[in-house]
Amino acid sequence: MKLKPLQDRVIVKQSEAEEKTKSGIILPDAAKEKPTKGKVIAVGAGKADDKGKVHALNVKAGDEVYYGKYSGTDVEVNGEKFVILRESDILGVLE
Repeated sequence: MKLKPLQDRVIVKQSEAEEKTKSGIILPDAAKEKPTKGKVIAVGAGKADDKGKVHALNVKAGDEVYYGKYSGTDVEVNGEKFVILRESDILGVLE
């Protein structure tokens, strides 16, 4: 099964949550924060404006992006976890 984003949505594979702090303290599962960084897997065709013209997205598959902590919808497909979010929820692209 393939997952295809629609309109201005982007599918992101989340980075792994931090296992321990910088000082070496190992974090239990309950203390781990949801990652806010990931790799773009697929992008939609773009969003149509009022006149029906579709505008392409600024991100592409393979980009490393940062997004809001509470942005998007978590989904699981074939045992893999992804986040589906709108392009406007993406805060920046890592270059």
